[in-house]
Amino acid sequence: MGTYTMQAVNEVISKGPFQDEWASLSAYTIPEWYKNAKFGIFIHWGVYSVPAYGNEWYPREMYLQQKEKRDRQDVSIFDHHVQTYGPQHEFGYKDFIPMFKAEQFEPERWAELFKKAGARYVMPVAEHHDGFQMYDSELSTWNSVRMGPKRDVIGELRQAIEEQGMMFSVSSHRAEHWWFFDGGMEFESDVQDEQYRGLYGPAKPRDNGWTIYGHPPDEQFLTDWLLRTCELVDKYQPSIVWFDWWIMNVAFKPYLKKFAAYYYNRAQEWGVEVAINYKLDAYMQGTAVYDVERGQLNGIRPELWQTDTSVARNSWSHSMNNSYKDPADLVCDLVDIVSKNGCLLLNIGPKADGTIPEADEAILLAIGKWLKKNGEGVYDTRHWKIYGEGPTQMDEGMHTESKRSPYTTEDIRFTFKSGVLYAYALKLPESGTLTIRTLAEGSKHYQSTIDNIRLLGDGRELVWSRSSEGLHIDIASIARTPYPVGFRIAID
Repeated sequence: MGTYTMQAVNEVISKGPFQDEWASLSAYTIPEWYKNAKFGIFIHWGVYSVPAYGNEWYPREMYLQQKEKRDRQDVSIFDHHVQTYGPQHEFGYKDFIPMFKAEQFEPERWAELFKKAGARYVMPVAEHHDGFQMYDSELSTWNSVRMGPKRDVIGELRQAIEEQGMMFSVSSHRAEHWWFFDGGMEFESDVQDEQYRGLYGPAKPRDNGWTIYGHPPDEQFLTDWLLRTCELVDKYQPSIVWFDWWIMNVAFKPYLKKFAAYYYNRAQEWGVEVAINYKLDAYMQGTAVYDVERGQLNGIRPELWQTDTSVARNSWSHSMNNSYKDPADLVCDLVDIVSKNGCLLLNIGPKADGTIPEADEAILLAIGKWLKKNGEGVYDTRHWKIYGEGPTQMDEGMHTESKRSPYTTEDIRFTFKSGVLYAYALKLPESGTLTIRTLAEGSKHYQSTIDNIRLLGDGRELVWSRSSEGLHIDIASIARTPYPVGFRIAID
């Protein structure tokens, strides 16, 4: 394994301030830049972008003879693959790699778009469940430098992103590779061919209950997982390393602690602030940053947290049948998340040739246009005493975003910065007055006097009054929009 061995990892841990114990890792502090950033871009782009059918789990589902819950197509991905490319023993997932040419990939253009979108950090997928690395590695030949595009995608993106003044980060979905291709072991397919073991991996069967605890990975796989992740850190020095859900499997626990100690010690050497993203209870609270996939929280979390979701409802990668969200709804979610001390990591899915679909780009530009006018109350803010008011409540947990009711004209969200309270009306009422009940005279939450109220975006001062029922703002002259409308409330 060349430079990367367990001995080398343990040496880095032994020499640094962080040890691979929860007590030691609890000394970790979340970076200030992360607390200030609020909005980042996720990028799912890989070999799975070539078939562009269904979702990023195409490589798993093309080997599943029985439809799995992620397969939402009228024609199953298994059947689609056979009908389009042929049987899996003749055309397997590996055969998509030469088709992944990325001939139109321009990292500089991507970075310019992300900057216009208002993102402060960007996170490309370094390795998805499919086992194909999008970076240069000495631990595997199945990567984008030796095959497919024959380019160091992660390295090129890092340079372009940092040149635009954004923070560079990466995600690793390697853990799920333990079982990802197990369907190919049940019938004649190339997954069973030993010469492709480096791509398809162990292909161990999932337990029938779909729990995260079944069939734990062995020491060889776990060691390889750790060394790959440490190599990724050393080569590209990301500001965040994001992990998908299956690291929650208890077999990973000792290796999660080792990785955190290794990464945090490296960051100390480099003089930078970094973070790890985790889901569920994979990391001990206070040792990394909690992430909720396609879901939000129903209240303020004292420690910084993050939502990761996608511009498309049905897929994280580019697909010919993507169902896109409304950018105004995404901005409402951003404001709600920030009011609760969170960040939004919003995913797009480029095409296999390296171009970003028009729909993805349009959504990012719409968000950027709103942030340019209204971002004062988003960036660099902190949560207020309460996150807001209104009837809309969240079902907390992963994959709950579709269960939330639409925001209403009564939903207000608050943020705070430098003696200024920001209030966002997620949906502006049609009447000429906006009433914020939390800011009523005598309110237990707000007893200060108000100097003035200005409309974010153009800075004009607004007419207002207070009563025991609330703060009343004259909004008759404000154009109605599906996007949140922000108010800057200066405290006297």
